[in-house]
Amino acid sequence: MASKITLITGGQRSGKSSYAQRLALELADNPVYLATSRIWDDDFRLRVERHQADRGPMWTNIEEEKSLSRHNLANRVVVVDCVTLWATNFFFDNDSDIEKSLGELKAELARLVEQPATFIFISNEIGMGGHAENAIQRRFTDMQGWLNQHIASIADEVVLMVSGIPVKVK
Repeated sequence: MASKITLITGGQRSGKSSYAQRLALELADNPVYLATSRIWDDDFRLRVERHQADRGPMWTNIEEEKSLSRHNLANRVVVVDCVTLWATNFFFDNDSDIEKSLGELKAELARLVEQPATFIFISNEIGMGGHAENAIQRRFTDMQGWLNQHIASIADEVVLMVSGIPVKVK
């Protein structure tokens, strides 16, 4: 089995995560939820635990900030939620260095999708939401857009979520 890649993208609260979860459950009885957010404090940890409980026992939950490929995901259906938070972890760890972060992200992505699995990536189209107020935000928006383009270029399918409606782009 070769890997299959789907990118689900859109604005905030456009229905990306719920669509991705429905899709994963249509494809597997026990999908993997690979969450990329960094847990900063106890309040956020409780929020993460609440989200895991809400998804239910059919999900295998993995929390991983950066090294997604270190997990054995062969022959699984994997929701990666989300590319934006994953990119944020690299961007801030690399002192906002776009080239270094993008290089590390692409290399890690390549290692991840070498595994024979079905990957459903969730990302945000943050550049659609207006002009960022400061230079760091603008730099991150640029990097995020380039990363989305890269994932879309290797994806088998790209879906843009618009007000809860999936629009197949590729």
